[in-house]
Amino acid sequence: MLMNNIIDALKGAKNIAILPHVSVDGDGLGSSIALALSLKKINKEVIVYLEEEIPSVYSFLPGKALVKTFDYKKSIAGNPPHDVVVALDTGDVERMGERADIFNGARVTINIDHHHTNSEFAFYNYVLPDASATGEIIYKVIKMMGLELDFDTALCLYVAIATDTGGFRFSNTSGITHQITSDLVNNGVNVAEISQQIFDNISLAKTKLMGAAINSLELFENGKIAFISITDEMLKAAGAKDEDCDGIVNIGRSIVGVEVSFVARQKLNGEVKINLRSKNYVDVAAIASMYSGGGHKKAAGFSINKNIDILKKMLLKDIGELL
Repeated sequence: MLMNNIIDALKGAKNIAILPHVSVDGDGLGSSIALALSLKKINKEVIVYLEEEIPSVYSFLPGKALVKTFDYKKSIAGNPPHDVVVALDTGDVERMGERADIFNGARVTINIDHHHTNSEFAFYNYVLPDASATGEIIYKVIKMMGLELDFDTALCLYVAIATDTGGFRFSNTSGITHQITSDLVNNGVNVAEISQQIFDNISLAKTKLMGAAINSLELFENGKIAFISITDEMLKAAGAKDEDCDGIVNIGRSIVGVEVSFVARQKLNGEVKINLRSKNYVDVAAIASMYSGGGHKKAAGFSINKNIDILKKMLLKDIGELL
């Protein structure tokens, strides 16, 4: 059984690195820290490598001593490879950014994810598209390893699952999701307190950025497509950070009549990051895959170096054909 092979690899390793995707979200970070905390209990040397600093919205999470921001200039040159490297919530090697060197240098690689567009790039690939979040899978891994949940691990897993289900509002929420969440709550997670931390604490800078984003909003296809553009100038004027762009795509999706919302985050280096969301029937992962991206049917994205006006026209055409 594949899961047994993965557990054997984890138990047999001395040092383990865990890599969530770039621009880490609640699921990637929460599931990574939860797995790291659990592996520490069985005396493993474990580290979670991020491509960037922990987003401020998740600064309350425990286990931050196990998290390190990867510095390529001080990277793995001259250091022995990790026994095992685990990619979590990561659809392909490119989503690891510069940390791909750590992954490629490992003796054993493991890929645990719930994106149906996952390219299965590791030695062991455990991909469950029906899982609401990678945190849901890590919960099962911890249980199958025979480890007991504690408050810190339960908290991280709850954040992972709650964020990827939109507070249990998205269609990926299942009966199993609620069963797992019930166990996490029984381990001390305060639902009201954590919900406020991750959903109801918005900085003034992000609020200003949301206002600028709304001002840029355009509707197409008789109001079925919403488009928002975010530039470096907008971030600077608002005093916002890149992490403050998270969730802005939902402003468009929440409009009555909109089926697909997409946000173009334009950077000065020419890169454009696209986030896509659909409400009911359009498979935005299929669109993202056309641009070497991926995700879920109702939530996907990609990054590309292309003129924003040309890219916008291309996406409007692609989305329009699926409406």
